[in-house]
Order: sequence, then structure tokens, then C-alpha cells
Amino acid sequence: MKYSKLCELYDNISGTPKRLEKTDILAKFLKELADSDKEALYLLLGEIYADYDEKRIGISNQLVIKAIAKSTGTPNEKVVHEWKVIGDLGKVAEKLVSKKKQSTLSSHSEVTVQKVLENLRKLPDLEGKGTVEKKISLITELLSSASPKEALYIIRTLLSDLRIGIKESTIRDALAKAFFKESKKDAIREIQDAIDKSNDIVEVFEMTKKGKLKDLKKVHLEIGKPIKVMLAQKAKNIKEAFEAVGKPCAIEYKYDGFRMLIHKKGNEVILFTRRLENVTKQFPEVIDYVKKYARGDSFILDSEAVGFNRQTKQYTSFQNISQRIRRKYDIEKLQDELPVEVNVFDILYYNGEALLDKPFKERTELIRKIVKSSPYKIIHAKQIITSDEKKANEFYKQALKDNQEGVMFKNLTAIYQPGKRVGHMLKIKPEGRDLDLVITGAEYGTGKRSGWFSSFILSCKDEKTGKYLEIGKMGTGVKEKSTAQSGIGISFNELTEKLKPLITKESGKTVEIKPKIVVAITYQEIQPSPNYNSGFALRFPRFTALRPDKSPSDANTLDNVKKDFGRQKRNWRYG
Repeated sequence: MKYSKLCELYDNISGTPKRLEKTDILAKFLKELADSDKEALYLLLGEIYADYDEKRIGISNQLVIKAIAKSTGTPNEKVVHEWKVIGDLGKVAEKLVSKKKQSTLSSHSEVTVQKVLENLRKLPDLEGKGTVEKKISLITELLSSASPKEALYIIRTLLSDLRIGIKESTIRDALAKAFFKESKKDAIREIQDAIDKSNDIVEVFEMTKKGKLKDLKKVHLEIGKPIKVMLAQKAKNIKEAFEAVGKPCAIEYKYDGFRMLIHKKGNEVILFTRRLENVTKQFPEVIDYVKKYARGDSFILDSEAVGFNRQTKQYTSFQNISQRIRRKYDIEKLQDELPVEVNVFDILYYNGEALLDKPFKERTELIRKIVKSSPYKIIHAKQIITSDEKKANEFYKQALKDNQEGVMFKNLTAIYQPGKRVGHMLKIKPEGRDLDLVITGAEYGTGKRSGWFSSFILSCKDEKTGKYLEIGKMGTGVKEKSTAQSGIGISFNELTEKLKPLITKESGKTVEIKPKIVVAITYQEIQPSPNYNSGFALRFPRFTALRPDKSPSDANTLDNVKKDFGRQKRNWRYG
């Protein structure tokens, strides 16, 4: 397929804000999509591989600037100037490629979808000496042959910023419309189920185009292919939680750690985070625990890895173990200094059978049969099953005493719904106010913080528009010295280094940041405010931790903020 045809689709879809119209346009495209071009579906989502594949392009703005400069014969400074004026490197590439074509009177050679994927897929694998030059060369090769419009979308794809308003759910609905004339509701449900199990939109497309619902049922969970985890909603208090999930229900600790999906087949164990990152090498001790204490030829366990102090046996916060997630070196040292205990609370697959549709009561009973608890290694999540509010409150207080975040209430008959934030699993935490937000801007400091960002713009996502809306500035909680000197946390210079490659626009001392970095913050209260485009402002926000285990899509939304604001006004108490 010509890449220009895909770009035409991008334009048509982004040209309407109406979801139904987007679905109609996409359905027509899918009907005509040949098997040989099926991987264009990855590009429609701004990706180059299926969701389960952890490979990502990971290109910085600065490298893209160099590629645009080289391919168009434009000085780097001119590209940067245009970027500051336009604010979109894709638009910059479109403009400069257009000027080049006009000045040389040359026509571009055809770029294909296959060629775009081929070049972009080489980028994540490049390592070692000369990597930057090789990456620039691959991007330049595409831009040199691209039309202005193709250059626009090549750059936006590189920067994971496609801006066409397409979500996985839009493709799901378009597939149902394209290939099922009747029973669209059933088709949407079955397509979503297939997406949840495969995490691969192309595989689902292949099944869907046959037009038979029974074919979609052939999609199944696979060991080694991660799926998105099920997420909980908030409850105001214990009474509300019981009303929502029913009595009796399971109540478990809400651990202050990070989600870990454990896959085992034969003698192989693979570990994934909630962001589908493979962290098997980072946690060798967990592999040993699983092999020694969990029975079964094959299974997928859902768990939370929690840090603890080896001397005192006290549980520690997520902040203490967060650095282990992406550390690729000093593994043995970190394993000794920052040990983790794996708390298993769900099972999705066992010995060849998917358990997603089994009730939670059956799944939790199976865990207790196959996992032998060994404290400070791998254990069953602490749990009670009760209808008694007094017992629930005592359990909740014990969870807090054990340095955990709170408790989870779970409906005993509920199924497991990957990637969904469900109402049959609720979390209760103390009234201490906290949010996970995305950094979308920063300001350079002065004095001893000169050269570093010293304050950071925090944003939540408006799910209706897909835009990130500002909700406050944060400066406290970040450390003055590097973590190597001051212990756990992150310093101003370290956070600055993480954010600099994500700068999209500069104006004096302030910069705009691509929404990639998620941080946990606490705050005193939420106030209505005309100063931020969210309509709200956080009073005294304070940094508590980086959340490398969370993507921007996992951060709190504007609706979450509105709900927290409402609860705050009524002074609800937990427990």
C-alpha cells in the first residue's frame, strides 16, 4: 500500500471530531484493506508493533530535528526556530519538505507502508557506536522520498503523537461495522474480548474479516504475550464499597508496590509490568520463588511486588523499589538492597485453560491451592471474605498499620476484564489526597538550581478530547542532590535530564513537555481556578515518586479530579 493512501485516511479521520463519522470512514477503509497491508493497523494507533510487544520507537525531539535538517538541507537552527513558531515538528517537516520540493522541482518517489514500518522497526534494535547516525540515516531515507503530507505523519509517528483521534475502541467498532451487518453489539463484545486476549489488533482483524463470531472465539491467551491488567475504581468508604460489590465480598490489602504479571510455561518464567514491559532480568529472585513455590505446567498470575526492609521486615513504599523496574545493571546488588515480596491476588490462566470468565471466588481458591506462601518471597494477597463492616474496618486499619495503601473490595462472582477500570473491584485509601499526573511543562530555576528545571506543570487527561489539561505547578518533594548521594527519590538535575528529550517548545525560561512522565503527588486540596485550563488547581502539590510502571493513559483524568473535588467538599471519611 502507498503510504500516501494511509495519510489520506489520517486526514479524513482527523478532519471530523465526531466519533461515529470516524468509525464510518475507518470501516470503509478496513473493508478494502488487503491482508498484505494489515500491519497498517499498527500505524493507525501510532505504533509499529502489537501492544504486547515491548519494542517502542523511542526517538527524541533533538534526533528528529537533525533528521529533518539533513533530509531538507536546512540548518538545525532554522528547524528549531520553525519548531518554536509552529509547535509541531510534524508540521515543520511538512513545511520544509514542501519548500525543498518546490526549489528542486523534483517529485518524490513512492513511499510504502511496508517501507515505513521496515525503517521504523530497525530503530529500537540499534545499539552501540554510531547508533545516532544510523537512526538519522533511516529517518532521512524516508523523508527524502516523502511528500510533505507523508513527512508530517512520519514525524508524528516517530514521536508517538499522531493526533488523529483514533483509539483501540474506534477500530473495534469499525471492525464490527465493516464485517458484521447484524448483531453489532454481539460483534463488538466478541471483538473486544479477542483484543483483550491477544493484545494484537492485526490478529483480531484477520479473524474479524471472516465475518464469523465463532472465529473470534479462537483467539486465546498465550504464555509470554502480556495482556493489560484489570484496574479498580475508587470507593468513598466501606459502606459504599459493600453496596457496590455486594455481600459477602473479598477484601484484600491494596499494596504499595507495582503490578507484576507472572507468566510460566514449563521451566520458563517471564515477568511483565502493567505497562507490558518485560522485567524478567531485573527480578531474578522472583523467578526462583515462582519455580519453587507455585505449582503448574503453565499459568499467568496477577500480583503486586512490594518492597521491604530486610532487617526490620517492615514493608516500604513503591518509591523505594521503583528504581529496580528499569535498571539493567547492578541487578544482584539491588536485589540484596531492595528486596521484594510478591503478593499474588489473581490468576488468569492455568494449565492450558483461560480463566478470565471464571468467577473471582474460583480464581482466588485456585491461587491458594497452587501457590505455597513463603513470607518475604511469594505469598497469597492478605484477604478476608466477609459481610461485616466492623471486620472490614479492622482489616483496613491493619493494612494501613502494615504500611500498605488501603484495601480492595472484590465481587466474588466477577470475571476478569483486561484493561478495564471496573466497578466490581473498588479501592479504599485514607483521606490523604494523592493523584498520578503527567508532567507537561517546566521552568528553569535560578541560583543553585540554575540550568535545572525547578518547577513542573502537572496535567490530567480529558478523556473526551484526549488533551492534557493543566492543574497545577509542583516544586516541592524533589531532592536537591542526586539520588546516589541522598538516597531514595529523584533530584532536580535527574528529573531535568529525563524531561529534556521530551521538550516540544521553549519560550524564555519555560518549556512545554511531551506528556510521557507520570509522577505521584500529594496535595492539600483541590480548588476551582480560572488560571488552569482544567478549571481546577491543586493547593500545595508535592512530588512523592516517579511512576515508571505507569503510562500517561494510566494517570488520573479530569473526571477523577472532579470526583475527588466533590468528595473533598463533602468531607467524606474513609473507613
